[in-house]
Amino acid sequence: MTKRVAIVTGANKGIGYAVVQALCKQFDGDVLLTGRSEERCKAAVAELQKQGMSPKYHQMDLDDQTSINKLRDFVKEQYGGIDVLVNNAGIAFKAASTAPFSEQATVSCATNFYGTLNVCNTLFPLLRPHARVSNVSSMASQMSIAKCSDEIKAKFKDPKITMDQLKALIQQFIDAAQTDSHQKQGFASSAYGMSKVGVTVMSFIQQRELNSDPREDIVVNACCPGYVDTDMSSHKGPKTIEQGADTPVYLAMLPSGTTSPKGNYLSDRTIKNWG
Repeated sequence: MTKRVAIVTGANKGIGYAVVQALCKQFDGDVLLTGRSEERCKAAVAELQKQGMSPKYHQMDLDDQTSINKLRDFVKEQYGGIDVLVNNAGIAFKAASTAPFSEQATVSCATNFYGTLNVCNTLFPLLRPHARVSNVSSMASQMSIAKCSDEIKAKFKDPKITMDQLKALIQQFIDAAQTDSHQKQGFASSAYGMSKVGVTVMSFIQQRELNSDPREDIVVNACCPGYVDTDMSSHKGPKTIEQGADTPVYLAMLPSGTTSPKGNYLSDRTIKNWG
């Protein structure tokens, strides 16, 4: 019998850590905790073992395609496929950051959008029928799409948008940010928010593509975990990491044959009308 596996990215702390914790209790199979630093992954696993759980770990950095390939090869060899993928890894510049906006736009989109997309493109061929994918986006994507011009908004919200068109739009935002003309061109002025617009729309496209895939019942959703007390929010969020993990875990555990939510954006386990 092939062993089932759930992979959680960016899982050595914060929301990702709490997702691993919850999946260890709910998911029937191995839970694979991944993160940029092998040391931090090891420490997180040791902490969870003290709580009576037995997750596995593997190093993976969103920004390093070689590390994504190594994870894919390991999973293919050990498990033959993937049953759950929670794309939680991401970065955010602090509000007080002095990095120029051009840099924030480039780095945020490189990691949060392109990095997540690269993980998906590398790991999706391993998704088994009935697999569940939970892409952790943000309410910042909702706030940013609302601030885009009608023209840009319509492009992102086009139900027929392709992944190439989405990549071109995100690239247009990055390019515009280099000359500080992103707002003039109709984009919002949040680098993090725009990178997460990319993640949300990417999720919609992925579901549409998978609907015609021969592997049945693969479900992809994007979600906002809420404003959580983590390093990323400088511990300003009111939600605990366990509360933040609730919707990503709910989407990871959707039962067989789920027709809704499917290709949606959710927060607090509720489908939201995005944009």
